[in-house]
Amino acid sequence: MNLSNLSFFYGESVYVDAMGTIIFRQEGHKFDGSLLHDFDLIILIVREQEDKPLTVEHTMAGELRCQVLHVSLGSLRRWLVAGEKGDLVKCFMEGEIVHDPYARLAQLRQDFIEFRQPLRDRKMLYEFSHFLWMYVEAKRYMQEGFYTDAYHSVLNSLKHWAKIELIEQKVLPEKAVWEQVRGLNTAIHKLYEELTQSTETLAQRVELVMLACEFSVMSKMAECTVLLLNILRSRPKPWSVEELAHHPELDMISNKLPLVLRTLVNRSLVRETAVWSEGATYGNQGIRYSAE
Repeated sequence: MNLSNLSFFYGESVYVDAMGTIIFRQEGHKFDGSLLHDFDLIILIVREQEDKPLTVEHTMAGELRCQVLHVSLGSLRRWLVAGEKGDLVKCFMEGEIVHDPYARLAQLRQDFIEFRQPLRDRKMLYEFSHFLWMYVEAKRYMQEGFYTDAYHSVLNSLKHWAKIELIEQKVLPEKAVWEQVRGLNTAIHKLYEELTQSTETLAQRVELVMLACEFSVMSKMAECTVLLLNILRSRPKPWSVEELAHHPELDMISNKLPLVLRTLVNRSLVRETAVWSEGATYGNQGIRYSAE
């Protein structure tokens, strides 16, 4: 189906507020329970609205069954960085771009294929925030004696660490991240084997990996948080956590941002300042963050 046929079936609706359209043709498909199901065509319509949720239409185009997906550009970018919604991302990466008047979709796809900056910095910060979150969770479980839960948390933490190592080597992490890391023969894969295959007790294995996390990844904190540190340096006025959480480059880690900020403060990479705000009572000062 080309653009003229698409217009015939959907009229001007593909152009209203749409910055681009991609068609993905399924070849030899079969129903597998995925988002794509058994449709002949997946039509991805990308719009500018940042807060517009994913919406789905099921239609017929002649004899062809079509699934039409309306997504916002912001959501698409977040899914690309987070490695989420793999079926939809597959449509974006492999489909035919039939409408892209300003080549923005083509540019985004090329940036992702070549794993360019600033995509790498966004991906690095995303993986580090999730690594840190899972590490802290594992630590809390260990303190409470919940060793099985701690094991699963630290295993997830290791996976994010593995992705950090791949990003450092300018390799885009994929779903089979452990196979990617195995090929690089890095220390992280040895830790993974130690955690999953060692004859030590569960608690001993978890403690070993957590110790490695503490001394290895934490030492790379500045490298992993370059994006956040640059944003903190981008203006002379310190930032509130609310301002940072609503920054378009940080929205995808907004729920983990307080933990990341406090960790950076504890490591003296970020400076906190108490600020009096209008109407604040004594002892009720706001905290602002900045970086040198």
